[in-house]
Amino acid sequence: ASWDCVFQGGEEDAGSGITPVLVLSVFTAILGSLQFGYNIGVINAPQKIIEQNYNATWMHRQGVENATSIDPGVLNILWSLSVSIFSLGGMLASFMVGVVSEWLGRKRAMIINNSLAFLGGGLMGLAKLGKSYEMMIFGRFMIGAFSGFASGLVPMYVGEISPTKLRGALGTLNQLAIVIGILFAQVCGLETLLGTETLWPLLLGVTVVPSILQLLLFPFCPESPRYLYIVRNKESKARESLKRLTGCQDVSAALTEMKEEKRRMDMEHKVSIAQLFRSRVYRQPLLIAVVLQLSQQLSGINAVFYYSTDILTKAGLEQPIYATIGTGVVNTIFTIVSVFLVERAGRRTLHLVGLLGMGVCALLMMFSLLFLKSVPSMGYLSMVAIFGFVAFFEIGPGPIPWFIVAELFSQGPRPAAMAMAGFANWTCNFIIGMSFPSIQEAIGAYVFLIFAILLFVFAIFTYLKVPETRGRTFDDIAATFRRTPSLLDREIKPYTELDELSPDNHE
Repeated sequence: ASWDCVFQGGEEDAGSGITPVLVLSVFTAILGSLQFGYNIGVINAPQKIIEQNYNATWMHRQGVENATSIDPGVLNILWSLSVSIFSLGGMLASFMVGVVSEWLGRKRAMIINNSLAFLGGGLMGLAKLGKSYEMMIFGRFMIGAFSGFASGLVPMYVGEISPTKLRGALGTLNQLAIVIGILFAQVCGLETLLGTETLWPLLLGVTVVPSILQLLLFPFCPESPRYLYIVRNKESKARESLKRLTGCQDVSAALTEMKEEKRRMDMEHKVSIAQLFRSRVYRQPLLIAVVLQLSQQLSGINAVFYYSTDILTKAGLEQPIYATIGTGVVNTIFTIVSVFLVERAGRRTLHLVGLLGMGVCALLMMFSLLFLKSVPSMGYLSMVAIFGFVAFFEIGPGPIPWFIVAELFSQGPRPAAMAMAGFANWTCNFIIGMSFPSIQEAIGAYVFLIFAILLFVFAIFTYLKVPETRGRTFDDIAATFRRTPSLLDREIKPYTELDELSPDNHE
């Protein structure tokens, strides 16, 4: 891909090149994902310090000299709420992504979403000064809501502005921004940096910096041309947006593709979440979209991210916090690898390899923890297993479920589908975050056997049901699931091909 228009047979190869405007637009959008990742990782390192602050607040409110400390059970509830309410905010917001993206547009929705980041970051940053754990908890809820909107809006916008040939690679940048955010939070949370008794409010409040940068850059980015033309019916504005994104003056080929997609959309009613479930045409892609999200969260990855320090401590490693940061580094490296692989190996293949690799690593983790007492060196095997688990996650199950949802659906049902997929993802995130410690306490290392079994089940589903979407247009992918064309469709354009769900199809 080059920065110039590429001509083939007298027509531009619509959207095959990387242009400065495209780079700026993708970079600006994924700043939201960077914040999402930062707020996943930021809360773990300063846990003990924040709990001490909660205790100090509790004692201060009693207003007596010999105030009693907070009950450990109450403190545990407050802390669990501080961590898990982030997922609750994300769950509720992700469910509204479809409505908000259609009402405000992709770009404007992301701009307005930053108000939640400012509110959440401000509340968390001022919680110590205000002597209020309620501010902290509500701030976490607001930043969770911001992240819930970002998790749907960012891949939707990036998917719609990306050239077909680069859609997978650019879509993977969403996950890269998330993992960089997690790693940055882990590093900043070190006691030598911001993870101190005096600086932890700054650690939580600094999340507003990407929002400021996003607000400064978005005025220079175009709205999604697919949204402008297909949803708003503004052809001239869509043409202008395409010209800016592609650097081409003649964008007729890209518009023709959108017109074909709009023609198909106009033959069916506006698709709501309820209609997604009722319509036979959307049932299979919706099932695939939701199961891929479940495969990401029920793989156990967040159990490893949230509790890796605790797992490595039990494995007998000294300085486990640095091993935890090591997982963040591995996370980032293999996400970058995925950026280069996704357009070569394909979505389905990478997801399958990732799931199988994670399954093997989960079994290794279980065995290393089971035999740790009799073989102390097993602690190092558990560290290798965790690193491998994270690496395989970023090859497939990490980035692919986020952007493949945008590929499986045409413009009409896409926002509703993104909302449902995001809701499924955040719900599982919440369940894992709340249940993992108690399950681990009940069955110990065998918790990783549960994850391994789930991973192999998801791998079988991927092999049997998930189509390859690499190098295919949105309308072409949507046509895969149209087993029986409507009579109207037959009248306007005979539709006889029956696309198979094989990985080699359309390659």
